[in-house]
Amino acid sequence: MNFKLISEFSPAGDQPGAIEKLCSHIENKVSSQVLLGVTGSGKTFTIASLAEKINRPILVISHNKTLAAQLYAEFSSLFPYNAVEFFISYYDYYQPEAYLPQTDTYISKDASINDYIDQLRLRATASLLSRRDVIIIASVSCIYNIGSPDLFKQGCVKVKVEDRVTPLQLARELTEVHYTRNDLDTSCGNFRIRGDVMEVYPAYDNKSLWRIEFFGNTVENISRLTYPDYKHLEKVEQVDIFPARHYLISPVNLRAALANIEKELEQRLNYFRKENKLLEAQRLEQRTLADVEMIENFGYCHGIENYSRHLSGREPGARPQCLIDYFPHDFITIIDESHVTIPQLRAMEHGDRSRKQTLIDYGFRLPSALDNRPLKFEEFTEIIRQCVFMSATPGEWEKNLVGRQNIVELIVRPTGLIDPLIEVFPREGQIDLILEEVQKQVDVGKRVLITTLTKKMSEELADYLHQEGVKVTYLHSEIKSIDRVKVLRNLRLGNFDVVVGVNLLREGLDLPEVALVIILDADREGFLRSETSLIQTAGRAARNLCGKVWLFADQITNSMQRAIDETSRRRVKQLAYNRKHNITPASIVKTREQILKATAVAEISDQKQDYLKTDYGDNLTRLEIMEKIVNLQQQMKNAVEQLEFEKAAKCRDMIKELKIKLNQEQTG
Repeated sequence: MNFKLISEFSPAGDQPGAIEKLCSHIENKVSSQVLLGVTGSGKTFTIASLAEKINRPILVISHNKTLAAQLYAEFSSLFPYNAVEFFISYYDYYQPEAYLPQTDTYISKDASINDYIDQLRLRATASLLSRRDVIIIASVSCIYNIGSPDLFKQGCVKVKVEDRVTPLQLARELTEVHYTRNDLDTSCGNFRIRGDVMEVYPAYDNKSLWRIEFFGNTVENISRLTYPDYKHLEKVEQVDIFPARHYLISPVNLRAALANIEKELEQRLNYFRKENKLLEAQRLEQRTLADVEMIENFGYCHGIENYSRHLSGREPGARPQCLIDYFPHDFITIIDESHVTIPQLRAMEHGDRSRKQTLIDYGFRLPSALDNRPLKFEEFTEIIRQCVFMSATPGEWEKNLVGRQNIVELIVRPTGLIDPLIEVFPREGQIDLILEEVQKQVDVGKRVLITTLTKKMSEELADYLHQEGVKVTYLHSEIKSIDRVKVLRNLRLGNFDVVVGVNLLREGLDLPEVALVIILDADREGFLRSETSLIQTAGRAARNLCGKVWLFADQITNSMQRAIDETSRRRVKQLAYNRKHNITPASIVKTREQILKATAVAEISDQKQDYLKTDYGDNLTRLEIMEKIVNLQQQMKNAVEQLEFEKAAKCRDMIKELKIKLNQEQTG
């Protein structure tokens, strides 16, 4: 099936030309290109239009779960008849295994896996192996080991009408790929048998099931039904049931893997004994033999991923297999906000290796544990084949890689809005000038963002403006994620007119009510005053017709000049396009209901205040604490199903606080 884009809009502004250039580069086998798209230019719609034209599987990588969820929602609405899937880390909570030699402290792995996210991950890989009209929205977890796609595909249980097989024989095949027989529980990953009828609840689909009817030892009918109301959807001649887990081990591979683990153990024990590290040798022998026994008897052990090199039959140092290996050879990779995502991809393997090396040195793990890792950046770039780096401010690495000829610009917005005008003012008298301009903006119903370099400065400036009668608050790193959303919601609704903060450049921040962005100490070179940061921060005023940016500085740095020149270049092109096509720009206006919906996650902040008043009191009984934990766990799962990850994270933090209270009650 081909991609079918459903939208009331058609490409406008720079979008038609950008779509044509991107397609041409891909068809001409250009390996990498940059889509330089300004804020509000419709980068997502452009990529969606590209997908419809090229009809190839697409991987979109985002640098955090929240932005990935936004992209997933947008692409799902644009492609309702195609497979838009979601692949992020399935941990609600994750504490990796670690050892601190300075204090002789061992920290065991502690994790909580979200079943719903696990279903989405399985569905993503199942879609890739069964169809081509697939778009996967992923976080950087897509470069982590998830097992062999070949084994996953080989583990697919194929059932055809008129197959000679009994229910018990089919049940045995399903259990080999981690399905569980349960005649009462109809959760995903289970199946049940009633007489000559088997019902299979796929591990990757919580909305339908397969009903397989037998006549003796022959498959008579296969039907797909809705779940949980069991309405008939379709009758088919064949069904492919993919495994319930990504990690699959054949019995032959398992025997060889265990032999290799024991061989590596012996080599490592010899090393420790030769170095007179007897404690490390005893620790490693005890832990590894216990794991081997568990794997031999149950096919699993706690921390089995540390033996993934042996279990998958890889050579030492060979890269692990990840989501990217499930794609066909002609897929396209889109890296969203590449100036942030690329550095994140670079750093993943280095941080993971440092922690594991300590575990190996002190006898907690075998050296092969190092091969359970994310891809190295060089390995990642080798397997993505054709890639589009997407950003308003692409990094130097991306631009140097693709060359000027392969940078596709998306400068003109469909709305006709132009980039804000940037003005530079001296520091002397800046506070009085700021106060005067803030009052002017407030009088016409506009909002203002002010960025400072330090937390102390943001608090002091906010206090001063408050004393002068301005409705103001401040924002910095100590403000938690949910409270941050609440502050921005109150700004958009008019409960505040000004927000003062240290870092307000967050990519994807949609604040069309903001007409003025003020950047203090713009000439202090560094991360927060780099060319990229200045352009990103200035972009917060780009969704308002009256948007403008004020820089306060005593000199114009190279970063400032480059940011001003780039913004001026964009404005010239945007103004020329508007004049040529008689376009009158208009501000983006959002209703109160739209603002409330977009910032619904902030409601959890108010809920927490209620919990803080009652849940942590000295008079709370042990049973009441346990009831609260159960309630919050359900809220966390519901939030994840709605892809509200910040809300889920807040619930998780509240659960941790309650568990600390519970432990205190127990030890007390």
